[in-house]
Amino acid sequence: MDEKRREMMSNEPINKLLLKFSIPAIIGMLVNAFYNIADGIFIGHGVGPLALGGTTIAMPIMMVMMAIAFTVGTGAASAISRRMGEKNIKGAEKVLGEAILLNLIINTIITVIVFLFVDQLLILCGATEATMPYAKEYTKIIAYGIILNSFAMSTNNYVRAEGNAKVAMISMIVGAGINILLDAIFILGLKMGVKGAALATVIAQICSAIWLLYYYIKGESLLKIRISNFHLTKENVKEIISVGMAAFFRQIAGSILMIIVNKSLVKYGTDYHVVVLGIINRFFMFMFMPLFGLAQGFQPIAGFNYGARKFDRVEECFKYAALYASIQSVFAFLIMLIFPKVIISIFTKDPKTIELGVQGLRMIIWGLPFIGFQIIGSTLFQSIGKGLESLILTMSRQIIILIPLVLILPLFIGIKGIFYSYPISDIVATVVTFILVMKEKTVFNENKIQGEF
Repeated sequence: MDEKRREMMSNEPINKLLLKFSIPAIIGMLVNAFYNIADGIFIGHGVGPLALGGTTIAMPIMMVMMAIAFTVGTGAASAISRRMGEKNIKGAEKVLGEAILLNLIINTIITVIVFLFVDQLLILCGATEATMPYAKEYTKIIAYGIILNSFAMSTNNYVRAEGNAKVAMISMIVGAGINILLDAIFILGLKMGVKGAALATVIAQICSAIWLLYYYIKGESLLKIRISNFHLTKENVKEIISVGMAAFFRQIAGSILMIIVNKSLVKYGTDYHVVVLGIINRFFMFMFMPLFGLAQGFQPIAGFNYGARKFDRVEECFKYAALYASIQSVFAFLIMLIFPKVIISIFTKDPKTIELGVQGLRMIIWGLPFIGFQIIGSTLFQSIGKGLESLILTMSRQIIILIPLVLILPLFIGIKGIFYSYPISDIVATVVTFILVMKEKTVFNENKIQGEF
């Protein structure tokens, strides 16, 4: 890291630095989220509600694909940030090379598995006779882009880790913009249905990957991709996986959760309830992408200053990030509370879907004001290399709390139990997050007393 960027990370006022890193990430995430919204609108209006349900059924498989990218991406980015804070550039470049190779190996295996067992996987995910044709067509095409998509998603983290949030933002804008344009052409213009949606996604992934590769090839990056670093070492792989494991389990838990929820929705409701939850999840993603952008801006600052032993700056950065995240969470909650019918109607004009969607949205939103604190709390532990605590936070919400609620509550109150499970789990998980954060704050204070920062 050159001296100018090191000075910025070490001494620039935290609030200013956080905004400088977060705003490009938030813009990129919003554009990406807008693509997800547009994709749902094009499919819902251009093909039909059941086609939207088919893509929802395919989502758990896509989340497993993304899990690898998030695992390697967040784990390696944390390691890179801390090594740069320690002025160990060669070590950071070694992590970068190993992360790229690790991603390639794992995602090649995932691609082969998806092609060989697509029918079985979709049935496991809750596909019915009505949704299977759409889900299968969509998944088989998406699988062609697994490796490139994973490269683009994980490399965005590495670029941000070296302090260049603008390049990461542009790569997301390029991918999302191309995706939206091709969606309109393939679905509305050429009437290609879900096949068109999947093709648009794969082509956009290729463009994002090319953009990021060009960034490294033309030499603008502080870190270099060196062939000599393309061999795995036990120490770096262990560090990448252990820190990134929380992100992996978050995605895998989300995938398992969606499988269980999809099956429960069909059991206690209908295929249209699957469509409804798919719509709600897409809008959630749009409203909460700024939180993930904020978390991405927070991560390299916290990681660098933790590596530099400046614990007071880590703590200050967390306070600002948690405050901004909480404001966004409350804002999203109010929007969904006041305009539920408008939100569902964006995706479909089907009266039955709109009615069920409004009912579901009004039940599911009551834990939303707390999500911002949860996300920043989990990111804090990823940033400072404490994968276990981050993993606990992930497991507590989705595995330990939410999945049992989804299985138990419908036995007593039917389909409503599935929707009410979400706010209950959010509230409980927030309490767990607060406890762990307060415990870490005590550690920071002890380090200050001992003069270690």
